[in-house]
Amino acid sequence: MKPGSGPALGLFHPAPRQPATTAAALLQTDTPLFIDDQGCLQTGSALTDDGAPTVPFVGMVPPCPPEQLGDPDFCRDHGLRYAYVGGSMAKGISSVAMAQAFGAAGMLGFFGAAGLPLDEVEQAIAQLQGGATPYPFGMNLIHSPNEPDLEAALVELYLKRGVRLIEASAFLDLTLPVVRFRVHGIHCDGSGQIITPNRIIAKLSREELAAKFLAPPPERLLRELVACGQITAEQAELAAHIPMAQDITVEADSGGHTDNRPAISLFPSILALRDKLQARYRYDQSPRLGLGGGIATPASALAAFAMGAAYLVTGTVNQACVESGTCDEVRKMLAETRQADITMAPSADMFEMGVHVQVLKRGTMFSMRAARLLELYRQCGSIDEIPAAERQKLEKTFFRTPLENIWEETRAYFAKRDPRQVERAQQDPKHKMALIFRWYLGQSPVWANRGESSRKIDYQIWCGPAMGAFNEWTAGTFLEDPTRRRVVPVALNLLLGAAYLWRARQLILQGFPLAAAAAYAPLETENLKEYLR
Repeated sequence: MKPGSGPALGLFHPAPRQPATTAAALLQTDTPLFIDDQGCLQTGSALTDDGAPTVPFVGMVPPCPPEQLGDPDFCRDHGLRYAYVGGSMAKGISSVAMAQAFGAAGMLGFFGAAGLPLDEVEQAIAQLQGGATPYPFGMNLIHSPNEPDLEAALVELYLKRGVRLIEASAFLDLTLPVVRFRVHGIHCDGSGQIITPNRIIAKLSREELAAKFLAPPPERLLRELVACGQITAEQAELAAHIPMAQDITVEADSGGHTDNRPAISLFPSILALRDKLQARYRYDQSPRLGLGGGIATPASALAAFAMGAAYLVTGTVNQACVESGTCDEVRKMLAETRQADITMAPSADMFEMGVHVQVLKRGTMFSMRAARLLELYRQCGSIDEIPAAERQKLEKTFFRTPLENIWEETRAYFAKRDPRQVERAQQDPKHKMALIFRWYLGQSPVWANRGESSRKIDYQIWCGPAMGAFNEWTAGTFLEDPTRRRVVPVALNLLLGAAYLWRARQLILQGFPLAAAAAYAPLETENLKEYLR
């Protein structure tokens, strides 16, 4: 059916001034579009009694401003304008400046606390809380199975400083500290409604873990918190009526810790699980699901919202922006990344468990060297069992110093951070070897963030395929230049582009030809202001 050949659906008032092009009309996302009875596209308004001229329309597209994408309850609960989250990236890559930029723009940014000393995390909290104008922000809590005391200390710090929102990431199971954070301060208001001052956004990629965060806090952990006096028995009873996390970020193929799951199959599975558990527990407010991993173009952003995502989470593309806590050299490397330039490598925090993270392989040998360390760890029972030639190679290329020097540095570090690691290493030579190898894995992202050029070949840069998709989309635009990439213009272009593509798709479904006009290219900040009111 050709546009304009169908029966009229109603009448509309054409706008006095029509956009010059179809693309310009699509960009006016707060204005409805009408296909008139001649098959032409016009902007206009619904009928009124003012006597203005009317025209029949045979198709129409309602407004879709970017702030209407996602779940309005998510925005209301977190004090946001847009359902958009800058996820946490470890070692301060998700920096204070990044969280501040997102918050000031009506979005939500998390500070990447993982892997940082507690005093640096506390300084970041002070900066984020010290602004003249309050804005939303959150802090990261990464699971630390090898250092449970560190996880507990971080929660203690968050409670002391009044941090109300955390992003719980890389969890393998619920732990006492994360449950403590969630239920701290839980109470009933005057109307009997349960109030939970502390909120968790859990980032995960497995159905079995989602089930735990979508369920109430485990009774055994609540009993333990009551026994040690950290909550009351009454608070434990209230906690049985809330989910561990009000918001769940379904993490698909991403940088860093990832299961490389495809979003198109993972998100619907966990969405169905959410509905099943909501029917079982009957929470006053159903938990919401967002989507992260692979969000790097307007098309992927729209796909996430179309599947039912309450909000979007970005990560890799933010690392490539000037606010990130990495160096210019890394940002340049990210700007040259293609989708095939990534690989998996052993992680530092879960090395002995064989857990991997997704990293950039182009321009660095980190992934190959990390894989070799894991292979040696599995083959040898101690440092002394490593063949002499292999050890010499490690000391010359990987570590650039004798392994005993690395051990002395590692021992001094853990003597302050977690003395039990040193005690265990003295009893278990294989654990000592693991700590030495983890030194390399732990230093590699530090070298990258600091831009230590002599160590460029060892840079560990967390990166997902979304980076390549972003570079393909921005090629030939102002965002191709890494020095011009800023998190808020990137976010606004993703959101405006998603709204644009949604409207374009609605026209296509009604038979209106668009062809190249359906594409969306990034707009510079001044041009964005024209379409974002």
